[in-house]
Amino acid sequence: MTPIRTAARTLLGALFVGSGWLALRHPDRLVARAKPVTDRMSPALEAANLPTDPETLVKVNGAVQVAGGLLLATGHFTRPAATALAASVVPSTLAAHPF
Repeated sequence: MTPIRTAARTLLGALFVGSGWLALRHPDRLVARAKPVTDRMSPALEAANLPTDPETLVKVNGAVQVAGGLLLATGHFTRPAATALAASVVPSTLAAHPF
């Protein structure tokens, strides 16, 4: 692997670790923005027997970002980590940028 690719994965992973860590430590800051998204997704979440509480979902999203970011930054399981991170970005983007 080239040094540029290693540096890029490390830096990208660090962004996800940082934002995920903040979501885990202070979920109350994100719950208000996440609530409209979780309310729209609640029927699908209930059908899949998943929690619908916005705070729990913010914490789960943060945990996925921390784990995926660490895996990406260390170069382990990079494709599954990238897939999980891409999936975690969708609800975060919907909550942060309601068009």
